[in-house]
Amino acid sequence: MARRKAALKSLRKEGKKRALNKSRRLFLKSIINRCKKLISLKDIPAAKKAYTLACSSLDKAAKKGLIPENRAARKKGQLARLLSKVST
Repeated sequence: MARRKAALKSLRKEGKKRALNKSRRLFLKSIINRCKKLISLKDIPAAKKAYTLACSSLDKAAKKGLIPENRAARKKGQLARLLSKVST
């Protein structure tokens, strides 16, 4: 256990940050899964809206450092590939 006041404060801050990051990751994951579900249901207009929302959310998460930029680019590419297969 931490002894100094500064160490105790940093433990509190880390806990809050961890909880916030966890909720943001879950939100991001739910947006991506919603997009995949709409693509599998072949609901093209709704899937395109969900894709744009997912792309912007992935970009924001990468900008804030929640996920690496390469992972965001890879996820966007995967969703685009799935969407293009269904829409053709």
